[in-house]
Amino acid sequence: MKKNKSLISHSAKKPGKDSAKASTGSTGASMARALTREESYVNGKLTRPALVSISILTFITFVGNFTQLQLSSALPTIVADFHISVTTGQWLTSVFQLVMGVMVPLTAFLTRRFSTRQIVICSMVVFTLGSALAWLGPTFVLVLLGRLLEAVGTGVMWPVLQITVFSIYPLSRRGVAMGTVGMAMSVAPALGPTIGGWQTDMTGWRSIFLTLTVIGVASVLLAVCFLHNFGESDRTAHADFFSVMLSIFGFGGLMFGFTNIEAYPFTNPMVWCAMLIGVLGIIWFVARQFIAPCEPGSNVMKRLVARSPKVEVPLLDLHVLRNKSFTVGTMTAALAFFAFSSIMVIIPLYIQNDRGYSAMMSGLIMLPGAIGQCIAQFGGGRALDRFGARPVALVGTTILLLGTLGMSLIGPHTWIWWVSICQFTRQIGMGFVLMPVTTWSLNCLASHEVAAGSAVTNTVRQIAGAMGAPILVIIMESIAATRTAALGGGHAAAIAGSIFGVQSVLRLSTLIVAVMLVIVFLGVRGEGAGSARDLARRTVAKLHK
Repeated sequence: MKKNKSLISHSAKKPGKDSAKASTGSTGASMARALTREESYVNGKLTRPALVSISILTFITFVGNFTQLQLSSALPTIVADFHISVTTGQWLTSVFQLVMGVMVPLTAFLTRRFSTRQIVICSMVVFTLGSALAWLGPTFVLVLLGRLLEAVGTGVMWPVLQITVFSIYPLSRRGVAMGTVGMAMSVAPALGPTIGGWQTDMTGWRSIFLTLTVIGVASVLLAVCFLHNFGESDRTAHADFFSVMLSIFGFGGLMFGFTNIEAYPFTNPMVWCAMLIGVLGIIWFVARQFIAPCEPGSNVMKRLVARSPKVEVPLLDLHVLRNKSFTVGTMTAALAFFAFSSIMVIIPLYIQNDRGYSAMMSGLIMLPGAIGQCIAQFGGGRALDRFGARPVALVGTTILLLGTLGMSLIGPHTWIWWVSICQFTRQIGMGFVLMPVTTWSLNCLASHEVAAGSAVTNTVRQIAGAMGAPILVIIMESIAATRTAALGGGHAAAIAGSIFGVQSVLRLSTLIVAVMLVIVFLGVRGEGAGSARDLARRTVAKLHK
């Protein structure tokens, strides 16, 4: 036992090949020991144990992102099978994002309280159980519950991967590192609809969940056998679960109210009461993260927060939003997710319901975009390290704007591959704006704030994506119903009305991206942002060499 302890101590003191060999030959007991940065990153590259662990984390995070939108191509079939409305059916995608948004704030606590292995293994066990329930569940409610468990299982994986990358890589290499792991994240949302559509056409939509169950079991085995720990855990850490409940009632109530607008008038309590609970829950949640219960004051919200259970450590440390650069990056990511997630739900409905193509064809049309974003994600990371965030983000947002504008021009007789070209253009833009801006904004924080910043930015992104889909789908269906009635009703009028609703929502998305461009132009500045002037200077300097 003393010999083993001395070996561990010796390897920690002398990083390099010896430490890599010690870690490589480690058993399950030594794998529980957290790898230090010196043991993980040596001579400009990852050691073998760190590379294997990062690969496993990337794969599992890929599975979560892949699962998130895999049902978008199968949604029309599921709606028909369960005889439910499109607005109800889209909860299968929206609830996934909403639950992930609720889970992400817990990341800062979980990474303090538990080891990497404990978090990943438990998460994938829950994911596997959820996939099995959705595969075998005979009713829509059980399938929805299965999706909820899948989201619980994968909700913390991307923040855990992000925190791990930032803890291992030096500042000068984080852009490339985030771009590399981001390639897997960017291809997943588009591969999901493609493979999901193919499986729906070939073997039915339930086969999707069977596949995910098998992948879940494989992920658990990989984590148990090969995953190492990163960072030390503190068993005395506590979480503010009262804030968790507030976030569930807040964001869940708001989404529930929006979803019911289609079935009930706004004066119905199912709509206005749910929205009121949601708004109050969100306000209380935000105030609780900012206001310590011991602060004096007569403000009503302060008194309300003070009387609620004591806050030792905020669930979501919103104080990082005082950093202007971080706030700009978070706002940009939120707007991007709001517009992007809704289009990933709306476009398959246009392709299948309005144009009559199969679910597999719907997935194939969206596939080139995944390849484009995968390339742009890696290129964007390299460009960030070389030129700074500002020029990269401006180019990316402009491309995203042009792609969204082009997609808003679709009609009843549009060449169907025009949709694919526009989605390809949009995802190229997403690749050049989302990861570079997020990485830059986190780089602007102090090292001890990165975990909190990662939790905040990922929470906001997931909530924006979860809210974007139901809000824009409701707007689409409301406009479509009004247009159909104006055209006199009937099948042809319904198709024309639906396409008009899709066009209207895509134009709204174009406006949202235009706002993003303004925010990037005005807000992405300062250290690490770079500029066109810096780029010109470097180019001239190279020419003179």
